[in-house]
Amino acid sequence: MSKAKVGTIWLDGCSGCHMSFLDMDERLVELAQYIDVVYSPYVDMKEIPNDVDLFIVEGAVSSDHDLRIIKKIRQNSKKILALGDCAITGNVSAMKNLVGTDAVLEKGYFDLADINKGQYPDEIVPKLLDKVIPLNEAVDIDFFVPGCPTPADAIYTVLKGILEEKEVDISSLTRFGK
Repeated sequence: MSKAKVGTIWLDGCSGCHMSFLDMDERLVELAQYIDVVYSPYVDMKEIPNDVDLFIVEGAVSSDHDLRIIKKIRQNSKKILALGDCAITGNVSAMKNLVGTDAVLEKGYFDLADINKGQYPDEIVPKLLDKVIPLNEAVDIDFFVPGCPTPADAIYTVLKGILEEKEVDISSLTRFGK
């Protein structure tokens, strides 16, 4: 049996869902029989590989870098799993939408800065989009699993379901904000 090629990434979020992924503990050993992690913060890959079976994406899209990355992931992946409330709704990252990008940059780089006050570091910091968006506003998403962070049990059950091509009712496993 060939293993599924799986990638993971977090965009604009806290990485809590990736911490929950690690909280699967010994179940990770079981999953390793069925998957090869080909891209992740956990492995040292610089480029998103081609022909990924499943990409697990946590976090919202808030910068031009995030937008390029999610489009590349969609292009190179058979299926995408949006993991967590940030990926599905924008969640805390999208609070910026209430005041706008200019107000956020003004506060962070002009009002509160101690070093390089009044200079936006546009050579090293990705350009913020006008609005933070959930993944499905940037690309088509195949699976959604809410939670903040998504519980390890829900991640495990959904991954097993995807690998076994079985539908999973996540309503008993997690919900938004849980």
